[in-house]
Amino acid sequence: MLERFVLWVDDRLGAANFIRHALRKAFPDHWSFMLGEINVYAFLILLGTGTFLAFFFQPSAEKTIYHGSYALLNGVAVSQAYASALRLSFDVRAGLLVRQIHHWAALIFVAGIVVHMARVFLTGAFRKPRDINWMVGVALLAMAMFEGFSGYSLPDDLLSGTGLHIADSVLLSIPIVGTWASFLLLGGDFPSAAMFARLFVAHVFLLPAAIGGAIALHLAILWRQKHAQFPGPGRTEHNVVGSPLVPTYAVKSLALLAATAATVTGLGTFVQINPIWLFGPYHAWQVLTPAQPDWYIGPIDGALRLSFPWSLRFWGHLIPSPFFPAVLLPGAIFTFLFLWPVIDRMIRRDPESHHLLDRARDVPWRMGLGVALTLFAGGFTLAASSDVQARYLHLSVVTITVVDRWVCVLAPLAGFFIARAICIALRDAQPGPNRVRLFRNANGGFEERPLP
Repeated sequence: MLERFVLWVDDRLGAANFIRHALRKAFPDHWSFMLGEINVYAFLILLGTGTFLAFFFQPSAEKTIYHGSYALLNGVAVSQAYASALRLSFDVRAGLLVRQIHHWAALIFVAGIVVHMARVFLTGAFRKPRDINWMVGVALLAMAMFEGFSGYSLPDDLLSGTGLHIADSVLLSIPIVGTWASFLLLGGDFPSAAMFARLFVAHVFLLPAAIGGAIALHLAILWRQKHAQFPGPGRTEHNVVGSPLVPTYAVKSLALLAATAATVTGLGTFVQINPIWLFGPYHAWQVLTPAQPDWYIGPIDGALRLSFPWSLRFWGHLIPSPFFPAVLLPGAIFTFLFLWPVIDRMIRRDPESHHLLDRARDVPWRMGLGVALTLFAGGFTLAASSDVQARYLHLSVVTITVVDRWVCVLAPLAGFFIARAICIALRDAQPGPNRVRLFRNANGGFEERPLP
């Protein structure tokens, strides 16, 4: 019966040749090529756990009196969003576990995208013809960050409410379109009655659909194009040396799925994250300290803390100080990343297609730039915890801020030159197979010979 069904499908769709070719498609064996799959599996976990949470969450700012298992808040007036998040945590069976798995999977999802992009950046996998997939990846990172922030803001606790208020202030700092952007996100002045419903729609419907579409497009382009690979015996610009999809690569991929699921489940079980009952409901006149956002929002938060109170008027419009660190700087960085394949092609004057990757040491200046960007973002992330540093180091926040400003300037510069020097030393100590040197031949001329 199964054979007849398969033949019936093949007679109508002619899928046998495609399936046969797909099952034998070669995948490179290097472990770094599987980093991107972690993101796919984390996204699937997010879809499953998010669907469960959506059944019990009420995205409403309407006030209610909380009566539930958490006795310290019994009889307190809270929003329905916060009350439903508390019920999820204490009264719904496995609700707290699913909440924490969902949150950890979101952190791993964004981290996986960043690590995967770092591998692509350092090995030159963004070069033609894969430049379009790099641009899709940059857009996917931006959407993943906004998706994480929108979910982080939904429970209406003191920490997330403060973050949402800051985000609204950042939107309002944008000249001309800022008020429209704020109204589109919140549906009125903060805090508005419609803001949780709008965030819920964006978080549950719009952004997952956009992210799923971007992942599908990313994988479709990857499947259509030939896989890039590291140089090695038998590997050329015109072939791919590796394992077939079935059974070798499929088994490795399923093992990675199991490992990803086990990791987020273990973290959700044993490591507490986002204890909203300790923060309490959001009130504009209350401040929570020490307080930090999720790690991927840390650079923006840190930039806001380190920025100077500058503002200016341009064509009759006030541009307040939050615009420069929270809009202009991230916008410039994402624009730079989006256009990086074009920039690299102009710097290296190399319009050709490439299917063999670089070792990081073979392009020292690019490795140095990658380290500098990492330290630049890391410095701002460090600044996002300035209140914690001041508390535990017994220093003033002003002193911490001055030090962090210098770190954000000097650390990237030092990182660039140190990483570049290390790569040059490693490259010269272990020359790659494509490096050559000029030798004088018997006729008195010069010729290129590969180094041993």
